[in-house]
Amino acid sequence: MERASIFHRPTDQYAYPFQRDTLHIRIQTKKGNVSLIELIYGDQYEWNKNKWMTRTTPLTRIGTDALFDYWQAEVSPPYRRLRYGFHIQGDSDRFIFTEKGYFTEPPEDPNQYFCFPYLHTNEVFRAPDWVRDTVWYQIFPERFANGNPSLNPSETKPWGSEEPTAANFFGGDFLGIIQKLDYLKELGINGIYLTPIFKARSNHKYDTIDYFEIDPQFGDKQSFKQLVDACHAKGIRIMLDAVFNHSGFYFPPFQDVWKNGEKSRYKDWFYTNQFPLNGGERPNYATFSFVETMPKLNTQNKEVKNYLLDVGRYWVKEFDIDGWRLDVANEIDHAFWREFRKEVKSIKPELFILGEIWHDSIAWLRGDQFDSVMNYPFLTKAIHFFAKGMLSASEFREQMTTVMMQYPDTVNETLFNLVGSHDTPRLLTECDGNVEKAKLIYTFLFTFIGTPCLYYGDEIGLSGGMDPGCRRCMIWDEKQQNHELLAHIKRLIQLRKTEPLLANNGKLFFLPIENGIAYVKENKDCKCLIILNPSSEELKVTLPFSLKGRKIIDLLLNQEYMMESEELIAVIKPYDASILQFQEGSP
Repeated sequence: MERASIFHRPTDQYAYPFQRDTLHIRIQTKKGNVSLIELIYGDQYEWNKNKWMTRTTPLTRIGTDALFDYWQAEVSPPYRRLRYGFHIQGDSDRFIFTEKGYFTEPPEDPNQYFCFPYLHTNEVFRAPDWVRDTVWYQIFPERFANGNPSLNPSETKPWGSEEPTAANFFGGDFLGIIQKLDYLKELGINGIYLTPIFKARSNHKYDTIDYFEIDPQFGDKQSFKQLVDACHAKGIRIMLDAVFNHSGFYFPPFQDVWKNGEKSRYKDWFYTNQFPLNGGERPNYATFSFVETMPKLNTQNKEVKNYLLDVGRYWVKEFDIDGWRLDVANEIDHAFWREFRKEVKSIKPELFILGEIWHDSIAWLRGDQFDSVMNYPFLTKAIHFFAKGMLSASEFREQMTTVMMQYPDTVNETLFNLVGSHDTPRLLTECDGNVEKAKLIYTFLFTFIGTPCLYYGDEIGLSGGMDPGCRRCMIWDEKQQNHELLAHIKRLIQLRKTEPLLANNGKLFFLPIENGIAYVKENKDCKCLIILNPSSEELKVTLPFSLKGRKIIDLLLNQEYMMESEELIAVIKPYDASILQFQEGSP
């Protein structure tokens, strides 16, 4: 066996509290290199006749990617403390692996083993309970609905009269959203994520002028409170966008530095390299990317930190919002986010904190900063496989497994899964207008582990390229909507809400089929098998379960079957899917 490929550490996704009295222990080995692993564990203080008392339990192989197998066991430490090691066996070799190295026999001294010092119940990391069952809908307020034309900025264009640009306005506002809440409720939405709503110059509002004021084109604080209350009355949570990495050019403290230079009392609020300040393609002050109108805030400055913490507290306390989405969250120091979490959660413990991070985010998901992150790797891999055909089925399975193995199960169940946003091309555009491919991607989105998010208008077939093309006005004329796509998404959301296994109940594992994707979500009572055919050829899949005498329900078609043979071959049409449900145990 290749020992160099074996990896474990007693923290993060490799050892973590799963429930109040259980731990998950995970280990990584070379793909196909290990046939059996047992966990050897015990309490370091439990001895009998001068011998340390240990127990064993097998690990299950829970996933395989291009290079590694991943194994996991769930254990309940009898005294909440745990010392443990691994008995690893291959075809012709076996050994014991502990914190101190490799042994031919289990060491007798517990100090030789990995240590999980104590299972504290307050360290069981989970997002607020309500998040697991949330179906999100992202709204770009300027482009969703114009309910009050009297608020329109000057030179506002007639709704949808021209293609979106970085500078044009169409007059979307809060009243427009309120008027469309029944539409969202019927769609099945119970969580809204609003891109920035605070006073700014641009149509996207990521260039904040005043974090304590609503942008007047959307309404005022009273109309925002009406929106929050109307959402809550319909069982819909609402999450705001916090742009704390940078302000806008016209943010008063930055204007003071721009005008007064080194004499400004706010000069340390920003990362200023020299004076006077100069913008252009490469400003001489730090910015988001190199955008001169978005100067980077120094969150290590005490005044800046206190100002932004006041912002975080204010909108929770005064307006009862349900979540903060944190823009460019990975470029802000961890110490700030730890304090931010403490402050906003002290007001509303069930508040959801979502970070915008596009890469491996375990450093922010240890229970002291964020509840979840935007799962952009999910988006990228789904587009590459289903829309572009850039990955084989095995490569897609392996890459999705890699993403899942980056995090504990407690994190995976509330990762913010998306297939489009204001920062990416529209899904239908990525699919070159192929509605069947888009439907397949949505089937994957709404049946996978995590919490799904729709980008406004994707459900009715809005198209558009990269920003600003992806920010078109919502189409409300039903004659121009894609009703096939809309009906499919409604059905998927309904199924997700009525069958818990299609949400975050049970465990998920992939089946190694060719030319398609199949995965099982199961608990002790029930299985759901999802089969996705991303090709132009018919796909036949032999189900790997004994089915004779069992009732099978095709959830997408709402049809029931009683199996009379042991084997079932599912036939999936090109660019189609099947969701099959059947009960566990004897018929």
